[in-house]
Amino acid sequence: MARPRLLPEPVGLHLAKLETPPDWDAEFGFSGPLELEIGSGAGGHALEYCRRNPQVRFVAFEWRKKYARDTLDRGNKMGLRNLRVLEADARFVVPRLFASSSLDAIHLQFPDPWWKRAHFKRAVIQPEFAKLLLDKLKPGGLFDMRTDVQDRGVSMLAILEDAGFVNPLGQGIFHPYDPEEVPSTRERRYLASGEPVYRARLRKPA
Repeated sequence: MARPRLLPEPVGLHLAKLETPPDWDAEFGFSGPLELEIGSGAGGHALEYCRRNPQVRFVAFEWRKKYARDTLDRGNKMGLRNLRVLEADARFVVPRLFASSSLDAIHLQFPDPWWKRAHFKRAVIQPEFAKLLLDKLKPGGLFDMRTDVQDRGVSMLAILEDAGFVNPLGQGIFHPYDPEEVPSTRERRYLASGEPVYRARLRKPA
């Protein structure tokens, strides 16, 4: 997929600037499950997920402005009322934007593996942030994680389980592919080529 051009209008700044959670019913204009995607990339998963699940209110974070703006623009052209995109770093905004036990699901697909050891600290899944994400989920809420890098998947899975997420398949076990899941743009390429993807579908204890 070619890189999108940079559209002129920033997206999601009215939400990113908030110091306390908004009234999500008023923001979307309807009530329903509230879900978060951290790092929506080219937007393939967010757009298709919102199309398939119009009852879900979906908030997607992407720090790369080109992708964030392009995703919302495409969503608007598709007529998606249930998508909000923020061009912001989720690590700094999520703590303010969502109340405890307010999210029905969190999606994290193919986060940057940060190959250099000196950059590991930039990874999204760190122990303290994992605990914060657990707090934001409702009891029984879903954490959906996917990566193509096995050792990063093992590390993230261990951190999430240590933070209190429950793995229904057993500690340290990845989940098989479910054809009912909505793949991201990158995952579709991996599925077509047969390359491995490491998936986890964890739950907050009920």
